[in-house]
Amino acid sequence: MFENFIFIFLSWSLAGVFGDEVKSVSVMEGDSVTLHINDTDTQKDDLMLWRFGHNNILIAQINRQINKSIYYDDDSVDGRFRGRLKLDNKTGSLSITNTRTTDSGLYKVTSKRRETPLNTFNLTVYAHPPIPVISSNSSHCSSSSSSSSYCSLLCSVFNVSHVTLSWYKGNSLLSSISVSDLSISLSLPLEVEYQDKNNYSCVLNNPISNQTTHLDISEVCHTCAEHTLTILYRVLISAAGFLLIVATVMILCTCRKHKKVNKEDQTCTEEITYSETTFYKRKAQKSRNQEEEVVYAGIAVRC
Repeated sequence: MFENFIFIFLSWSLAGVFGDEVKSVSVMEGDSVTLHINDTDTQKDDLMLWRFGHNNILIAQINRQINKSIYYDDDSVDGRFRGRLKLDNKTGSLSITNTRTTDSGLYKVTSKRRETPLNTFNLTVYAHPPIPVISSNSSHCSSSSSSSSYCSLLCSVFNVSHVTLSWYKGNSLLSSISVSDLSISLSLPLEVEYQDKNNYSCVLNNPISNQTTHLDISEVCHTCAEHTLTILYRVLISAAGFLLIVATVMILCTCRKHKKVNKEDQTCTEEITYSETTFYKRKAQKSRNQEEEVVYAGIAVRC
């Protein structure tokens, strides 16, 4: 009897705070949502007010006498609703376009006719879940000689909230981990046999969406021998690449040196030094023909 009284009292108290029952509405980030109110509750109201959050911040209102809608999306709540609110003047319903996770919260519609809210909505906007990433723990590679070798796996997601991360074997749930309000990173381990042929998948889901990554054991899991061979291949490829770079640099240096030598040979010009010459007459001779004596100077050629 006492428990029934408590239940009735709490129900009456909630009705006094919220008016009608709180309606839960969920939507994916980026989608549009409309908060529908009962037309029977609003048909007699000339002025309707929409408020957001626990502080009851006024974000929009309808004046039916003049058939006008007023939005306070630029000034209220740091302008987060700017250009994204739309009121139906006939029904009083509020639509929010291009929803964001910050739009989550309580929405109340009130009127001058009564103090308690006509309707109260608890809107939750979920972010799109990322695709889970499956990786192997290379420090735990399995031995090919072992009859029951195991592969250690890790399924991870980053910066998530209001989600559950799970491992499935076929349709059977193996393990899961959840996070609510906090935006954190999640990791969920799993160990499978190297020769296991079952279908494994890692699933990340929120109440209205999910992302699944299927496990390919042959691609993710490797034996120690395969792991060592992979490392060897990487070392050889790195060494070959280094040698190729060194050889290329040496060839370029050699070619540049030869080009420099050839350029010097081609640009070398001959320098000629000239000496002044003097012409003079010989002393009188009996011969009728007088000859002029020419003195030549040596010519030096330098490069």
